[in-house]
Amino acid sequence: MYISRKIEIVHIPRDLWGEGVEQEMSSFVGGVLVSDQWLQSQFTQVELRSLKAKFFSMENQNGKVKVANLPPLMIKLNVFSEMFNEEEIRRSLGETHSDVNSEIGFEGFLKTYLDLQNRGNAKLGNSKNSSSFLKATTTTLLHTISQSEKALYVAHINSYLRDDPFLKQFLPIDPSTNALFNLAKDGVLLCKLINVAAPGTIDERAINTKRVLNPWERNENHTLCLNSAKAIGCTVINIGTQDLVEGRPHLVLGLISQIIKIQLLADLNLRKTPQLVELVEDKYDIEELMGLSPEKILLKWMNFHLKKAGYKNTVTNFSSDLKDGEGYAYLLNVLAPEHCSPATLDAKDPAVRANLVLEHAEKMDCKIYLTPKDIVEGSANLNIAFVAQIFQQRNGLSTDNKMISFAKMTTDDEQISREERCFRLWINSLGIASYVNNLFEDVRNGWILLEVLDKVSPRSVNWKQATKPPIKMPFRKVENCNQVIRIGRQLKLSLVNVAGNDIVQGNKKLILAFLWQLMRFNMLQLLKNLRSRFQGKEITDAHILSWANKRVKGTGRKSQMESFKDKSLSSGLFFLELLSAVEPRVVNWNLVTKGETNDEKRLNATYIISVARKLGCSIFLLPEDILQVTMPIESRFC
Repeated sequence: MYISRKIEIVHIPRDLWGEGVEQEMSSFVGGVLVSDQWLQSQFTQVELRSLKAKFFSMENQNGKVKVANLPPLMIKLNVFSEMFNEEEIRRSLGETHSDVNSEIGFEGFLKTYLDLQNRGNAKLGNSKNSSSFLKATTTTLLHTISQSEKALYVAHINSYLRDDPFLKQFLPIDPSTNALFNLAKDGVLLCKLINVAAPGTIDERAINTKRVLNPWERNENHTLCLNSAKAIGCTVINIGTQDLVEGRPHLVLGLISQIIKIQLLADLNLRKTPQLVELVEDKYDIEELMGLSPEKILLKWMNFHLKKAGYKNTVTNFSSDLKDGEGYAYLLNVLAPEHCSPATLDAKDPAVRANLVLEHAEKMDCKIYLTPKDIVEGSANLNIAFVAQIFQQRNGLSTDNKMISFAKMTTDDEQISREERCFRLWINSLGIASYVNNLFEDVRNGWILLEVLDKVSPRSVNWKQATKPPIKMPFRKVENCNQVIRIGRQLKLSLVNVAGNDIVQGNKKLILAFLWQLMRFNMLQLLKNLRSRFQGKEITDAHILSWANKRVKGTGRKSQMESFKDKSLSSGLFFLELLSAVEPRVVNWNLVTKGETNDEKRLNATYIISVARKLGCSIFLLPEDILQVTMPIESRFC
């Protein structure tokens, strides 16, 4: 059968909400308030809302919750399920509460949650400070603010946004003050920074840029920011608009960190820099290179040049291995020998050597955002940023390599590339433990697909029959992928004559078609769970089509769409009318074109995406997807 990919802007309109969702959105606007300010600071608004809903679901007939009621609730929380069993939680609560039959309030529950979390971390010996900034979720678990990193981010913002027509009145920012967090409160800075990292992500016509914004306008900006951040690959699971409105330092810096580093590592792939193929010895290693994260490619690039320079050590991280500055000295000497100084390697004091390294880099016109002290102390994030700046300025790779043409052939065509991007970003937005860098390579062992299935259909995965990476035995990968296919069939996805080995072999069309069905299943399940009048019945394309046409017709407009393949949708006018029907004030009709020429259609398409995200939609399509109306995966299962 054929699977056609349709343009579907996912939004949950008010008439699809149940009563509980209406209450949730009401509390969202004002936020969940806790009388203890310190306690409130330990959680994001997203976390508070989730925990509040779970806590009050435990109330008895008298509207009370007892300590003894908590273990079954705690064990269901992902943060504790891998740390304890229910009996261990019960014993822990017995140690901290003299009477487990006593009543406990919401704030007491939050304190118990934190205490249990601390016990769990101590038990596992965990450090929540992940070395991978792209994988690390913006969270409240790490509250320490690095002044050096803050200074880097401020310098980056001052450099790239100093000429912005709106922001230049507030720049430069003084890193020694809280000006960064105050400026971030209206959302304009964060939206503009996203466009620096990934140009064109946000149609800046959709940003509210008045000097003084009302609460609704601020919330719109932050909603646009968070949905756009997800669309470029940021992980923002535990952060809400209220957290940004409050300018909470650790959350603002966590988000800014991800945005800036996405920008700095944007060229570390074969599509943008095919010369990277020089890092592998033969064409059979290219697929392995494509599967590496940007950080690992950067390390591989650095070690490639260090080996040529005669450096005997291998750099395995951006922290301790770079503290003495020797690696930097060898790297810069081979990349820019014209600025080489023997004094750098002769220096006995690492701080002196680090200072000479920075002087060398400055002569190469690299942006210098770190200090000699940062190098000596092994600041991983600052070192990643520094090495990325060196790569951008002078990567030292050959343009004559014969394998470059082969590398270009192995990169996907534009159509498949857009599909890969869409599903990769969707998976990363789900908040699973793994992070996808290259969709087709990363899903081949089946583990990530099992994580996705467990997220969209909880408890569907038998983890006892799954093997976690790294997986050396090929048959274990097949077993994982066979379970993926088996669950897919249970969810009634169309998988005729498809086997797990097809995924292991990296069949791109089958992988894309499977993920399209899974993404669609997730969206329809969300709609089915929210729409009380359907009473759990399946929602079809016809229901969505009918709803959209009725909403637009209800505003007095005459536009209608015949199907999701209706070519008239390319003008963008129907989508804008639909968005306006859901929230009239969100569309500025003075910015909308007639959608008659290609240029007019593109302007409308870019505006549609930003307006939808501003309204709260999580979407990962590009303007081209709207202009072409259908994105035909047309993947055949045969």
